[in-house]
Amino acid sequence: PPFRRVLLRHAATSRDSGLKSTPMISSMPSLRRAVMGYSVSIEDVHAAAQRLDGVVKHTAVVSSEDLNRIAGREVLLKCENLQHVGAFKFRGASNAVMLLGDVAESGVCTHSSGNHAQALALAAKQRGVPAYIVMPKTAPRVKVMGVKSHDAEITFCEPNLAARESTAAGIIDRTGAALIHPYDNPDVIAGQGTASKELFEQGGALDAIIAPIGGGGLMSGTCITTRALSPDTRIFGAEPEGADDAARSLEAGELLPQTGPDTICDGLLTSMGEHTWPIIRDHLEAIFTVSDEEVVEAMRLLLKHLGMVVEPSGAASLAAVLGPRFRALENIDRVGVILSGGNVDPGLVEF
Repeated sequence: PPFRRVLLRHAATSRDSGLKSTPMISSMPSLRRAVMGYSVSIEDVHAAAQRLDGVVKHTAVVSSEDLNRIAGREVLLKCENLQHVGAFKFRGASNAVMLLGDVAESGVCTHSSGNHAQALALAAKQRGVPAYIVMPKTAPRVKVMGVKSHDAEITFCEPNLAARESTAAGIIDRTGAALIHPYDNPDVIAGQGTASKELFEQGGALDAIIAPIGGGGLMSGTCITTRALSPDTRIFGAEPEGADDAARSLEAGELLPQTGPDTICDGLLTSMGEHTWPIIRDHLEAIFTVSDEEVVEAMRLLLKHLGMVVEPSGAASLAAVLGPRFRALENIDRVGVILSGGNVDPGLVEF
């Protein structure tokens, strides 16, 4: 079908999808917390939720009998594709900008492939301060246009972390703007944690929860919230095969950098950071890697059964849940799935 024509260049190099499990020490979070401590607490998430009340959307939690049948269990979908700017990123960006003091008057700056860029641009616009956004020249057009719609100044760079960071540093030196990191910022993480907080409030008890992993802001916020609100809920991550640094890091027990990512999931290309990695390391039971073809199929199923357009990065978590390795897990009757975003370039797929 036309939907499947996309991304064959990537799919041709995909490996068989696999499951990477945590080292033994990761099953001992209380010991890890005692030794390491985290930069974000559940109190930070609760405070962020109060701060963001009336600012962010309390997005819907939906289910589909057809998807439940395919998954072999009840699947509750947290629709952050329906959030302002079309992604969960507006939660963290808004929380961080709202917490800035007078330093915000010189503006805010970030580097992002798109969703955090749009989120920060809108958050800055709402506060009435300038936004300076560094984007890779390969960023999807729909996300570039979204940033421009909020009057942000865009600077394009090469599509690698070093170029993004050096370009942002130059802008900060020139303007005095405050850096709002797309994920490795405690205020951003706390804001992202409000998505899973709402999921538990709306959906009730869950046997498991899963979110996609890029830099880890959403995943680490989900871990903090889940462990506090529902300690027995199993926590999983989803990641594309072509950008599997989190899965490799979890397996190795140490933070490994992202090198040469090759996937359609443009929002999951970055490495984890010093704030996100310890939380993810300590709380995830496992990370499921998915092929680009599995992601596309999840996108197709969401459109078919729920009429929702979800971007590749946003569909990765559902792709994992629908895969054979997740379906083989026992004692999971209800799983919460965070659909992280819905910003799809119109030229990417033919719906």
